[in-house]
Amino acid sequence: MGREFASAVARWCHLVDAPARPEIVGVASARETSLGWFKENVATVKLATTDYREVLGDPEVEAVYIAVPHHLHREMYVAAIEAGKHLMGEKPFGIDREANEAIRAAIAKRPELIVRCSSEFPFFPGVQKIGGMLQRQEFGEIIEVSTGFLHSSDLDPNKPINWKRQVEFNGAYGVMGDLGMHVCHVPFRAGFEPVDVRAVLSNIVRERPDGKGNRVASDTWDNATLLISARDSANGKTFPWTLKTQRIAAGEKNTWYVEIFGTRASARWSTRNPKLLEVLRYEPGGEQVWQQHQVGYEPVYKTITGAIFEFGFTDAILQMWAAYMSELVGAKASGRFATCVTPGETGMSHRLFTAALQSQERGAVVGV
Repeated sequence: MGREFASAVARWCHLVDAPARPEIVGVASARETSLGWFKENVATVKLATTDYREVLGDPEVEAVYIAVPHHLHREMYVAAIEAGKHLMGEKPFGIDREANEAIRAAIAKRPELIVRCSSEFPFFPGVQKIGGMLQRQEFGEIIEVSTGFLHSSDLDPNKPINWKRQVEFNGAYGVMGDLGMHVCHVPFRAGFEPVDVRAVLSNIVRERPDGKGNRVASDTWDNATLLISARDSANGKTFPWTLKTQRIAAGEKNTWYVEIFGTRASARWSTRNPKLLEVLRYEPGGEQVWQQHQVGYEPVYKTITGAIFEFGFTDAILQMWAAYMSELVGAKASGRFATCVTPGETGMSHRLFTAALQSQERGAVVGV
């Protein structure tokens, strides 16, 4: 993801009238090969080191992006905040609830810093249109919400082990920690608050090759299905929210989706077909007809690309970073869904996922 950010910076000229432009001056990685890539491809890099503290100690560095395994979040995020650096962190913003609370406690002591969490999918134009509907309260009373993030590559039992499949590095949340903040971003920003949860968690492939001729334990949750009772903060009414995060979802390469059903309008969108936004608007006694809208290149932050063209993953990353840079310089966001995940929203996700672990253990509904 560090290289994805560097690529977005290289494409910054793609944006029209961006309020600020980042310049990458320092990089840190435990792997020399990663440092070599940055040295070769990012001409502005002056400092390349295996010790992240050197980057935090560089007075030329104003903000940092930290993309590391979950067990390192607490140490590095707190160090960055205490060093007075603005921060973009990765989900889940701490390996567990205790780590998340420690990070947020450090943030509370430095309120002048802009600290956010990476989540790019809501910047797809189709989701921005759904966000606009939510902001204008077009859905009426919420009937039901369904959100999810589905991968399929872990269906292969011979896929080598990595840190995301080991509790020591990924944490007890498993797939929820890896993918869950993406799935929570839109509902949380809409003001949908989890009240309680019944979770069904699955560890399907329990061993994987380690690349040295052995098979080792893969001890994290592969799939998670959460049935949440959520409260709409706009009217205090509750509704069911089904949340899915799956590493083993047959046939799904990288599918993120959101579906919202209400008494006046409903909408659904998925990365399976990112140009397609489906909307149903209902009037009493009228027809219930799903309309299909072709969504073009209509991002939050204007670009040189015309609206008739297609929008993709790297475009969403560029838009997310434009949103973060805009906050850094105090530019006003165009809407509620045009900004990045806040530390408070990561805290809500930790409360939800901690309750989900308890629900799985007890086989019962647990309050969030």
